[in-house]
Amino acid sequence: MTPSLAYEDIVRAAKRLEGRILRTPTLSSTTLNRAVGVELFLKAECLQATGSFKVRGATNAVANLSARDAKAGVVTFSSGNHAQGVARAGRLAGVDVVVVMPHDAPPNKAAATEADGARIVRYDRYREDRSAIAASIVEHERRVLIPPYDHLDVMAGQGTVGLELLDDVAGLDTLITPVGGGGLLAGCATAVDATDEEIIVIGVEPEASDDHQRSRIEGKRVDVGVPHTIADGQQVSIPGALTWPVTNRLTSEFATVSDDEIIAAMQLLHSATGLMVEPSGASGVAAVLAGRCKFASRVGVVLSGGNITAERFKELTGI
Repeated sequence: MTPSLAYEDIVRAAKRLEGRILRTPTLSSTTLNRAVGVELFLKAECLQATGSFKVRGATNAVANLSARDAKAGVVTFSSGNHAQGVARAGRLAGVDVVVVMPHDAPPNKAAATEADGARIVRYDRYREDRSAIAASIVEHERRVLIPPYDHLDVMAGQGTVGLELLDDVAGLDTLITPVGGGGLLAGCATAVDATDEEIIVIGVEPEASDDHQRSRIEGKRVDVGVPHTIADGQQVSIPGALTWPVTNRLTSEFATVSDDEIIAAMQLLHSATGLMVEPSGASGVAAVLAGRCKFASRVGVVLSGGNITAERFKELTGI
């Protein structure tokens, strides 16, 4: 039987993460509320340690390693945010880390990963299989694999975002999160389902990476190939094997947004809050602004990351 995520896993993860990560603020903006006509509550994971929610799942997974596995070291694959999370968690726990990262990963994310002591193994995302490369490293170096989403400890750690948001905001009726592999959405949806089954849960992905939306239509996991989008954190071709059963069951709707709609959201978020949110992190707000999904009146939106340089932000937004 395939293991599944439980609410209790998220509660345990929250206790395990105390003192290891930041409890990020939940923000509100009158400007944004006026623009969409509802109350938005922004869970600012762009202000998280390493600049992304990914450090939650990575830290939970590393902290839950056995002594033997911790000594062996870990390997992961990521275009940046999960890589940074595992690298930081490994450094703080004294665990050696190898990261399989595409050649075209954002340079700032690669630099931050190396700064935390991880060794990077590069690959071509359009021609090579990152999972196969990581599996080879596991075989030859006897490391433990901590994938970016298909891992129960990772999913549980990401679910603590939902726990905190529900604790911060009373009467929330909609929760919107970006979705790539599905770890964040699976964790948050599990937290919401155990707390209030009436809350609408929506996952948002780029139009070019609509694997969740297509999978919902087809009734099975659909591989859309490697997508071309500015949202590098959501360049995933197929929903996760562990995450999909959870997200498919607990998510009300999968919405898509264009790159132009993401940029418009980045611009408005900056003008309204002063935050520089990376494209993946802004996709949830983009869906609200563009009317791409159904939502009620008190809407929680996860700003999943802010790992973007000032130069790249200006290139995309003109700000």
